[in-house]
Amino acid sequence: MSTEKQLYTVSVYTENNIGLLNRISAIFQRRHINIESLNTSPSEIEGVSRFTIVVNMSEDNIKKIIGQIEKQVEVIKAYYHTEDEIIYQESCIFKMRSALLFDERSIQNIIKESNARIVTVNRDFFVIEKSGRKEEIELLHRELSAFGIMQFTRSGRIAVSKEEMKISTMLEAFQH
Repeated sequence: MSTEKQLYTVSVYTENNIGLLNRISAIFQRRHINIESLNTSPSEIEGVSRFTIVVNMSEDNIKKIIGQIEKQVEVIKAYYHTEDEIIYQESCIFKMRSALLFDERSIQNIIKESNARIVTVNRDFFVIEKSGRKEEIELLHRELSAFGIMQFTRSGRIAVSKEEMKISTMLEAFQH
């Protein structure tokens, strides 16, 4: 068992019930564990939601937490993965003053080099979207900060495991 802290991505497959988010976050809160990132969405299975939660903790503790999460009535199955066991992306949006786009040649280079894209431009502002790994988004944020960011927002992590998760097979057996 490992007591060394590292980032884990937790995938929780659930029925879509009101109040479940509060109960799941309370499991982390009781142990004084900060949730680094949280995303909820439909999953690959119709009628089943998926929570993707990123936490920094030891493997010993993540196993205990998974056990507590799975005790929730609406939870079908929970998994945890290390960084090298998943493929993930995060998204962000920057709102910047339009004048920068025309006056600062380097802004266009930054956008191009970071593989970001401009999603809208008007007289007052333009909006840049970037999807990628956390480090790529942080780098773009640092580069654009020098010019003044009007607004910034970032999504929670979305991830898929490299190895097959047996949730679909499990549910098919469950439904027969």
